[in-house]
Amino acid sequence: MLDKKTLDQVAGVIGMIASPVEFVASLDDTDRSAKMRELLEEVSALSDKISLVEEPDKRTPSFGIRQKGEQPRVRFAGLPMGHEFSSFVLALLQVGGHEVKADADTIEEVTKLSEPHEFVTYMSLTCQNCPDVVQALNAMAVLNPNLSHTAVEGGAFRAEVDGAGVKTVPTVYMDGQLFGQGRMSMAEIVAKLDTGSAARTADKLNQKEPFDVLVVGAGPAGASSAIYSARKGFNVGVAAGRVGGQVNDTAGIENLIAISKTQGSDFAAELRQNMVANGVDLMESLQAERLSKEGDLFVVEFAGDVKLKAKSVILATGARYRTTGIPGEEELRNKGVTFCPHCDGPLFQDKPVAVIGGGNSAIEAAIDLAGLASHVTVVELMDHLGADQVLVDKLNSLPNTRVLTSATSKEILGSDAVSGLVVQKSDGSSETLPVEGVFVQIGLVPNTEWLEGTLELDRGQIAIDRSNATSIPGVFAAGDCTNVPHKQIVVAMGEGANAALGSFEHSIRN
Repeated sequence: MLDKKTLDQVAGVIGMIASPVEFVASLDDTDRSAKMRELLEEVSALSDKISLVEEPDKRTPSFGIRQKGEQPRVRFAGLPMGHEFSSFVLALLQVGGHEVKADADTIEEVTKLSEPHEFVTYMSLTCQNCPDVVQALNAMAVLNPNLSHTAVEGGAFRAEVDGAGVKTVPTVYMDGQLFGQGRMSMAEIVAKLDTGSAARTADKLNQKEPFDVLVVGAGPAGASSAIYSARKGFNVGVAAGRVGGQVNDTAGIENLIAISKTQGSDFAAELRQNMVANGVDLMESLQAERLSKEGDLFVVEFAGDVKLKAKSVILATGARYRTTGIPGEEELRNKGVTFCPHCDGPLFQDKPVAVIGGGNSAIEAAIDLAGLASHVTVVELMDHLGADQVLVDKLNSLPNTRVLTSATSKEILGSDAVSGLVVQKSDGSSETLPVEGVFVQIGLVPNTEWLEGTLELDRGQIAIDRSNATSIPGVFAAGDCTNVPHKQIVVAMGEGANAALGSFEHSIRN
């Protein structure tokens, strides 16, 4: 199941297991069970602190991880490979007594939860955001005996996924009821379970002393700004929704200088590690709402009554997926309308889907989906596809794809799930595409609405000069939220460094 290199890597980390653990497997004579047994036997053979027993469970194949004498509170249904292999290894270590690494305040909040809850996360092995949720809930189950968590691989349990109407991953159920969809951090999960925790967190944040530099955003631009500022000796805070930003939704990155290839989730983890190593105060799950000034200090207000102050601010809020605005899009979001083919593509195995858009991202999505879906229709408003020719040629070579150019998406049909896409053609006629999934790939929009009327914007993007200074002295900006023409990771990182240097020079002069 695992190659020698991977086995050697696993062997190198499971030495950190402090207490004996057991794999508790529910298996049968299917091929999936055979592969799971092989995986568990290979890993068990690496340490005398790991053993394998078989006990029936309501999902087969599945396995739990427990300390001897306990019931398993962490379970995987389906083979935890792909992006979830790291979740498997981390769960093994944590159940075996290795320290859960998370914010101390969040860990304290988890241990205080007194109500018993059973969580189930539906995920796919190609989803970059799923491991964040799986690992957070696994860690919570390890920390608190009142909690349990099962990660269900959708491809292995299609009947269950279809029966639950799951159309996007990760989708989390708690005690049989829908709890949440999309990426969630441990702090966000705790806040939903204990509404008082949000107020306590806000109070702690509001007591922080003013920063020399406050960076709003933690994608490539924000992380670069923070690290460069910290290396200048500044007291730096980073306030963000999630570390990595859009990078988390990127499957493979192959255009970073000196790095041949990496995964978006791995790159985001490196950004986090480098910021922490440089002494940056990292504050997550924050949504900026207002920028103002009080005396010599800037004040950034966030949702949840959080206010942070700083002598200088660097805005690196990034961008998000652009939506079509057509009827049915918002109502059926996460019910067949999706923006991430890597995450949600496996849920549409052998089902017809449509991709709206004609650029590189759209055509790459269509090519990937063609390997899963029964049929893929690309709907493009322009009279030609704007993607690179090599991608267009690849798409046209696939037998289960169709391209509609000069076509306008008018409405997404469905009640509880997508059932069709209405398209208007150039001759004025309409066609209803019988699709079960609609993947929207029409570009990005900057996260700057909260800054309207505060500083100069250029078609929604923050206007900056050669030093990345905005129209407000002391406020700088970098990355996809600015009017820099090229939206690339490597460009954002360079712009982040430039913003930090511009902020440093401003501080010297003032």
